[in-house]
Amino acid sequence: MSVKIRLTRVGSKKQPFYRIIVTDIRSPRDGKFIEKIGTYDPKKEPSEIELDKDKAINWLKKGAKPTNTVQKIFNIVNLKQ
Repeated sequence: MSVKIRLTRVGSKKQPFYRIIVTDIRSPRDGKFIEKIGTYDPKKEPSEIELDKDKAINWLKKGAKPTNTVQKIFNIVNLKQ
């Protein structure tokens, strides 16, 4: 089973809000997921990011691959793989 760390949208129209989740790559964007590890709110200034670093590092060690956007978020919060 291939696992990705990616964003899922939960905000309403024109009010984006995202969860950072761990999911199987075959699941749809807003489908079921394995675990929620954080949130991302791009509408606030500056963008608000909440991330459970311990869970993220644990999933990265298990082989989960972050998407490009999630990798940028990890760089912002200084998450070292």
